[in-house]
Parts: sequence; structure tokens; C-alpha cells
Amino acid sequence: MSARGSTLVFICILANSASCAETLTGAMRRAYGASPVLNASRAQLRAIDETVPQAQAGLRPRVSADAYIGAQRNRLITQQRDVYLDDPTKTDHSKSIQSGASAPRSAILSVEQPIFDGFRTQNQTRAAESGVFAGRERLRLTEQRVLFDAVSAYMNVLRDTAVLKLQENNVAVLAEQLRQTHERYLAGQITLTDISQAEARLAGGKSLASAARATLDASIGVYRRTIGVGPTKLAPGAPIDRRLPKTREEAERIALGEHPFILAALHDADAADLDIKALEAEFLPRLSIVGDIFTQTDFTGIGNRNIGARVGGRLNVPLYEGGVTSSRVRQAKETAGQRRLDADVARAEVLALVRANWGALQAAKTQIASAQTQIAAAERALYGVREEAKAGQRTTLDILNAQQELLNARIGLILAQRDRVIASYAVLAAIGRLSTRNLNLNATNYDPSLHFEQVKDLWGGAQTPSGR
Repeated sequence: MSARGSTLVFICILANSASCAETLTGAMRRAYGASPVLNASRAQLRAIDETVPQAQAGLRPRVSADAYIGAQRNRLITQQRDVYLDDPTKTDHSKSIQSGASAPRSAILSVEQPIFDGFRTQNQTRAAESGVFAGRERLRLTEQRVLFDAVSAYMNVLRDTAVLKLQENNVAVLAEQLRQTHERYLAGQITLTDISQAEARLAGGKSLASAARATLDASIGVYRRTIGVGPTKLAPGAPIDRRLPKTREEAERIALGEHPFILAALHDADAADLDIKALEAEFLPRLSIVGDIFTQTDFTGIGNRNIGARVGGRLNVPLYEGGVTSSRVRQAKETAGQRRLDADVARAEVLALVRANWGALQAAKTQIASAQTQIAAAERALYGVREEAKAGQRTTLDILNAQQELLNARIGLILAQRDRVIASYAVLAAIGRLSTRNLNLNATNYDPSLHFEQVKDLWGGAQTPSGR
């Protein structure tokens, strides 16, 4: 088998015909649409969206109603003593008892409209928006991970199926080698030692084929979990070098400006800075307008009713609260410093990731060229050893070793091809551009801004935009 022929096994896996049903692009599109991990991250972001209207509520009116009704029973006892002026010794006594029942009741409608809160609401709203932006970047990070996992699962099935076919083919070759060894032994050309060597190599080949089958089964399980369906017919996977930067330096520059891990850390830092300002508002006065309308019935007597309305301004000036606000401000400042350091750590980690994946991509390219050269040399060596064995110049062990070297070279090419594709997608992920849009997957892209626009200005209503 030639070097070109050795790679054909890797070209179309699990296919009985030239047409391949599933492509790498289709697998990524399927994973993007069905991933429970991605759906959970989207739900988490929708929950984060709600922090914005919660923050905006700080300057919105507060309306409350209070009602009271009770039961009251009254008993009035009146005693009277009359004294006659013309005869003080003469008096009259009288006593009267009055009973009655009433139901005192009241209702009050109160309204408070905050006017100024030290800019706390504005800063809390901006901090919440920064949190939303950070959540969107984390969603992008999850999308990258889901797509990359789909690529890995796809390529691993291709790799393991190709390796299994090579191992099974090797078992067939070793079985034929053992048969020929028996014939040469019967012809008196070799000894029992040669037969034992061939038998040992065949047993080892069967063991490797069994291990390759187990590895493929595991990869199929991962594929089913990641993509959502099992693999049937898989087309070859190809690297995406055309979407990659030309140099590592350019890749690093793009990563620093676009990688979601870095952008999320920067938004977190912005939110932490705004949290400081929101807490510092606790030191400033707060002004609000308050008013209420009330009615009272039977409180001061049966049949009495009082109706009124009040309106006024309320000014609250914090003077001293035990030092708790000052402590919270200091705490927020330390947290903001931590967030800035986290952003620096994110930059360093992303740059290290770019360099590692860029190096892996270059190494995979070199390995493919080396493996192809190795296969061609191993094929020539095996042919020569077999011819020399016919002339008695080579032993059975020499043939077995040459066959093993060729098998190892072919497996090495398969592994390098797989690594080549994986590394190209890893570089794209490292610069923050592994997305359905950049890959033109023709998927139904999830737009996180739609839900945000639906809820950010809501003043009420417990039903979600989706109807739950």
C-alpha cells in the first residue's frame, strides 16, 4: 500500500460508498443547536439580563396600599345626681346606659417617588449592564468550547476508525505471514522459532485491534454525547488555515482584542469600579416626594368619616452608620483591584494558549510530511526485506519488524492528520474567532441582545418574554 493509499482509510470513515452523509461543518451545526451546556449558558445569561431592570427600579415610584377593618362594641354608662338649691337635703339620682357596635375601617394609598439617591441607581444600572456584557462574552466562550468539542469528537472518531481498520488489516497480514511461515517450515527453509515469532506477533496484533475497537467505542460515546446523535458516515475533516492569521504575532494581537475570556474579565473590572461609586452614594443625601390618600370610617364615633390627602418631601442625610458603609466601600475597592489583576491574568493565559496552539499546528504540519516520507521508506524497506527473505538473506523476524514499522508509520500519519485539523481549530479558538458566523455554519444563531431589549425597560409583569 502506498503512502497515498494509507491515508484513504482516514478520508471517509464508516462509509460503504463514495458519498459521505455527515460533514464536520454539519456536526458543529448540530452540536450548536442541541447542546444542553449551551442552552444552560443562554438561560444563565437571560437571568443576568434581569439585573438591569432591577437596578433601574431604584428611581421608579413605589406604590402601596394598606387597609384595615375591625369590630368595636361600645357601652356608655351615664350617672346623674341632681341637687335642689332650695333644699340641699333633697337629691335625685338618674342612670342611663347606651350600647352600640361599629366596624372601624380605614384605607390608605401611599406613593413615594425618589428624586435623588446620590447617583446610586445610575451606577448600579451601569454596573449591571457591564455584568450583562461579561455574561455575553462567557456565552461566547461556551460556544467556542462546544464547537471545539464537536471538532474533537468528530476527528477522534475518524482517527480511531482509521486506526482500527489498520490494525484489523495488520491482523490479516500477520495471519497470512504465519501461513507462509508454516509453508516455509514444511519446506525446511526455517525453524520452529520463526513460527513462534509469527504466532507471537499475530497474537499481539489481535490484542492491539481489540484495544483499538474499545477506543473507537469510547470515542463514539463521546461523539453521541457532544453532537447529539451517533456517527454514521463521516466525511474527512479539513484544517481551516485560510481563516487563521499569517503569523503568531498577528494571532496574539487579535486574541488580546477579541478573546471572550479577556473581554469578560475587562467587563467584570468595569462593573467592580461602578460598584464602588454605587456604594459611595450611601454617603450622599437622598430626596424623595411622598404622598398618600386615606379614608377612615367609624374611628372617632359611629357614622364619623375622615377623608384626606397629604404630599411632602423627604430628605435623608446619612451622618454616621457605625462605619459599615465605609468598610463596604473599602471592600469594593479591593475587589475592583482584584478584577483588574484577573484581567491581566486572562491576557497572560490567552497569550500562552495562542503560542501553545500555534506551535502545535506547526508541529503537526511537520509531522505529516515526516510521516509520509516515513511511510514511503517503510514500504520500500518491507519490499526489500521480503525479496531478500526469499533468497534466504532475511529472517521471519526481519519481515515482521518491517511490517510493524510500516504499520507504525501509517498510524503516525493518521494521528498527525487528526492533530493538524484539531490544532487549526484550536488556534482559531485561541484568538476568539471560533464561532458559527466566522465558520459560515448556516446555523440559527442565538442573539442574546433580543432578550435584553425585551426586559431592560419593563416596569412589571412576572411572565418571561418566552411566555413562562
